[in-house]
Amino acid sequence: MSDAHVVGERIAFHRKRAGLSQVEFANVVGRSESWVSQVERGARPIDRMSVLQRVADALSVSVAELRGDDDVQAPEERPEAFDTIRLALTGHPALGPLLGASRPSASARVLDKLRNQHARVWELVHASRYADLAPILAELIPGLEATVRTTTGQGLREARDLLSDTYQAAAAMMAKLGETDAAWVAADRAGFCAERAGSPLAVAASMFRMAHVFLALGQTDQAHRVATEAVEALGQQAHTQPEPEVLSLYGAFHLVLAIAAARDNERTDAHGYLDTARGIADRLGEDRNDFGTEFGPTNVAIHAVSVAVELGDAGQAIELSGLVDATTLSPERQARYLLDVAQAHSMRRRIGEALRALQDAERVAPEETRVHHLSRAITRDLLQLSGTRPRPELRDLAERFGVLP
Repeated sequence: MSDAHVVGERIAFHRKRAGLSQVEFANVVGRSESWVSQVERGARPIDRMSVLQRVADALSVSVAELRGDDDVQAPEERPEAFDTIRLALTGHPALGPLLGASRPSASARVLDKLRNQHARVWELVHASRYADLAPILAELIPGLEATVRTTTGQGLREARDLLSDTYQAAAAMMAKLGETDAAWVAADRAGFCAERAGSPLAVAASMFRMAHVFLALGQTDQAHRVATEAVEALGQQAHTQPEPEVLSLYGAFHLVLAIAAARDNERTDAHGYLDTARGIADRLGEDRNDFGTEFGPTNVAIHAVSVAVELGDAGQAIELSGLVDATTLSPERQARYLLDVAQAHSMRRRIGEALRALQDAERVAPEETRVHHLSRAITRDLLQLSGTRPRPELRDLAERFGVLP
């Protein structure tokens, strides 16, 4: 869990212990309610020590307590799949062939095998089936890295395309679950491979992954810069040659900008980017999945809910969620959307509704939901809201998520 999430959870805990609502606490520290909401969810880091000290003073605790400097805790349990993919990304991916220590086969049969393995990758990413995905990526990455160094002609181009897309998938999975360092490595390698393959749209897609890494890190300025540069680069093609793949990437980057603006509490900009993305989705006319973006009208609709949550507008988020049918999207996207719905209900202290949304998210994508920092944070909030006698189903959920006190 990132420092921003740790600090946010501790601020929320001590605020509730002091009996203060978010509105009351915001007045004490001279900030807005939406600022407090974003800080407590880890969406906005407190970068200035003077601000953190003011918050600590208002809660009658030390800065060290809020930062966790004085509390050593056992790390949260990590799924084995994460470590498997980390190992696949560790070191140089094809040092043996470069140094002549090994001579992998460059036969068409090898490429056929790798192509068949790759065919399942995005299906598993979008289904959040990480235990099944990890061993495939662990074979694909070194296998394709070796193949691009021992193949020529059309086979080389295909191997590079497959390798870039494999790294895209690894980056998407790891960024989604907060494994930001591994996601960064994978996104960077995806862009390099795509450029070598002569696939400029795939390079742009790798920057989409990188932008999500920055969002996961709480670095909204960097996410904004990456997305803005991509929008400017894609803009001419999007207007003059509106191919679906271009529109999908163009729209997806506007959704990144909307989330980044919302986390910076730039309400007008967030809604402006969202409106632009909605217009692009209307031009596209359907939900697609170019470069794993799942961009289309439905994805824009669920991002509208996300933006409302990021801005602290829980009521609007709940209202918008009533207009969304996310069942056409992948389990991964459905689960992430349901976490936003759960967060909105939790912000309104609606324990039952929040719990049902969490249960639905777990049912749709159990591997993603049980390890996602947001689902754990919401569950902790619900436990605190429930007092000394939480519902049995909430305790069961907390036990599965590993957040029982």
